[in-house]
Amino acid sequence: MQSGILKHVALAFLMAVTLYVVAYGCDRHLRLRRGPWQVSFTAETNGTPAVIIRHAKLGVEEFKIIFAGEQLPASFRPATVVFDTPAKPPPFGQWVFDDLMWLPGTVTLNLFGHGVQLLPRTLTVDVKEHAWQPRATLTVTPAEKRPPENPKSRAAKKP
Repeated sequence: MQSGILKHVALAFLMAVTLYVVAYGCDRHLRLRRGPWQVSFTAETNGTPAVIIRHAKLGVEEFKIIFAGEQLPASFRPATVVFDTPAKPPPFGQWVFDDLMWLPGTVTLNLFGHGVQLLPRTLTVDVKEHAWQPRATLTVTPAEKRPPENPKSRAAKKP
């Protein structure tokens, strides 16, 4: 009688492990299948900082943002960052936020005071939406920067 129970328990265990492995593999495939954002941090020939954004499956090819009127640190070296894991620091600017559960996900950076947010649907720079276009160039100036938000004003808005 105990051997019958052991067979049922072993069979249930094997079925659960098999289901888990298959479900995990499917979930992982669905989360990673579109791939991550690739952002090249570079400079124009005149030394003006720029980023080039790529995502092949979304049709984003060589979308360039030029930061007119800004200077790169002397130690800057061009680099490409693949945003496939959380909190990757950029070569210039600051990482603000990312949600990479389902790639390409959302990546938000502060680059020279400009808020740059990469979304599969659109690009936002300083809270203005820009449609993804292949080989497009967007130039932002210091006048377009949003002033930093005062944390006290945020707290005052809460009920």
